[in-house]
Amino acid sequence: MSTIISCSTYSSLAATKWKNPRIPTQGSSFLRTHKSCSWWNRQFLPKCSSHKNIQCQLQNEQKKRWFSLKECAISIALAAGLITGMPSLDWSPVAYAANPALSDLSVLISGPPIKDPGALLRYALPIDNKAIREVQKPLEDITESLKIAGVKALDSVERNLRQASRSLKQGKSSIISGLAESKKDHGVELLNKLELGMEELQQIVEDRNRDAVAPKQKELLQYVGDVEEDMVDGFPFEVPEEYRSMPLLKGRAAVDMKVKVKDNPNLEECVFHIVLDGYNAPVTAGNFVDLVQRRFYDGMEIQRADGFVVQTGDPEGPAEGFIDPSTEKTRTIPLEIMVGGEKTPFYGATLEELGLYKAQTKLPFNAFGTMAMARDEFEDNSASSQVFWLLKESELTPSNANILDGRYAVFGYVTENQDFLADLKVGDVIESIQVVSGLQNLVNPSYKIAG
Repeated sequence: MSTIISCSTYSSLAATKWKNPRIPTQGSSFLRTHKSCSWWNRQFLPKCSSHKNIQCQLQNEQKKRWFSLKECAISIALAAGLITGMPSLDWSPVAYAANPALSDLSVLISGPPIKDPGALLRYALPIDNKAIREVQKPLEDITESLKIAGVKALDSVERNLRQASRSLKQGKSSIISGLAESKKDHGVELLNKLELGMEELQQIVEDRNRDAVAPKQKELLQYVGDVEEDMVDGFPFEVPEEYRSMPLLKGRAAVDMKVKVKDNPNLEECVFHIVLDGYNAPVTAGNFVDLVQRRFYDGMEIQRADGFVVQTGDPEGPAEGFIDPSTEKTRTIPLEIMVGGEKTPFYGATLEELGLYKAQTKLPFNAFGTMAMARDEFEDNSASSQVFWLLKESELTPSNANILDGRYAVFGYVTENQDFLADLKVGDVIESIQVVSGLQNLVNPSYKIAG
């Protein structure tokens, strides 16, 4: 049994050689391997070459519409305001990054972008409790404080901790009143652990033990996140009727993905912990959990690893997605995008197609290891089983101004060992993906009906 690698050493983002590309394309799912090289690939990647009849985007006959001068002018203006280093214009029907509007999640887009997956998941919860957010923010700011060299960082950490402690003391009653009635006792227990943990962190700071700060911070933020989840009372919205019978994740779940790494003397096996967010993508996350329970991905190889994304999910044979045994057809799911300020996701269209150029997605492509569905270039509702993880920021994929936001359905983040995604390469094998929590939130599981 190989040793499970921890995330103690950072892995480089050097691009790896790849074959049979499966990367998200600009108008389709980030990846459906067979369809097109796409504008994204033409800008950043080697020319697509695959055994699955690739047709480049400009040859696609499904949408033969060039940008009008007005549309181009709007796109250029939006991109210029957001992207450092303007991308070269490509006269094809692509969408440029839109200027995010300030919303209820303004913390995500004010100041430096939030790239921590745990923080993104906390802010994505369907809650509105200012008191707990005022505890959360200074605890998260400890990460920035620790960037200061030496023990001087501890002075800044102490200020962060003092602010969080004061906010907890002043807002505790408001936090408790925000807990769901059925979860109140558990939430109060977590708050007590949070208070005690803050006292322990204060002692760590006084002892000038810098190395112990980050682990304790992680523990405290886990308590905060669990308290916030205890504020969610049931599932917050009704999934549209046409999708209601599909596998749905009504809440969150977590999976462990164990990958066997080949030809790497420094890394034999790694387990990636992934949190799936059904609050904001119930259809997309439910589809994935259902496939995991079918062991669809077990034994499957990594099919693309080029330094920008890691991708898998294309089964052997002519099918490009999961074939449902009950219908003998490819099971597809709609594009599903939740926007800040909205009560339900948008289905079946990109935010650009809806004219929502300033919308801020609840699950942005901000974090290393953001997980999303792949789909065909011009078919919004063609996602099935191919998934990808975004790795590297670029001129067109900066956090908070990402042209992928609103075009591909994000449904989770790798929260442990995500740095090691960069070490994966084509041919590495997914030994297993297992649900480790939240399976009770999956409704309409098809794997129980047909094996």
